[in-house]
Amino acid sequence: MEYEFLKDITGEVKVRMSMGHEAVGHWFNDEVEKDPELLDKVETAIADVKGSLRQWQHVGKEYTLLLDEEEVMIRANKLSFEGDEMEEGMHYYDEESLSFCGVEDFLAVIIAWRAFLQGR
Repeated sequence: MEYEFLKDITGEVKVRMSMGHEAVGHWFNDEVEKDPELLDKVETAIADVKGSLRQWQHVGKEYTLLLDEEEVMIRANKLSFEGDEMEEGMHYYDEESLSFCGVEDFLAVIIAWRAFLQGR
């Protein structure tokens, strides 16, 4: 999983992720940027589920993060569709709205994000 941290013209930090992991970047940009303490909650949750079959979930304004001992899933809340809303033969493009990664890789992004912020 490759990523890049950027500052926009207002000084706000943006995360750009490699293909297939775009939702992770969107999660940082939309959820963490507004609530940096969320990362502390996620790290605590990762420690709590380690060695168990439990899961932890955080439903944010735009994205939901679900994690277990081995994997992190980030899904756009708008992907929650019910019933037969789509016409037959159609499908949703969700490549940028759903991402999976390993817990260790996700923790590495958290560490790198914090280090980038300290170097502002």
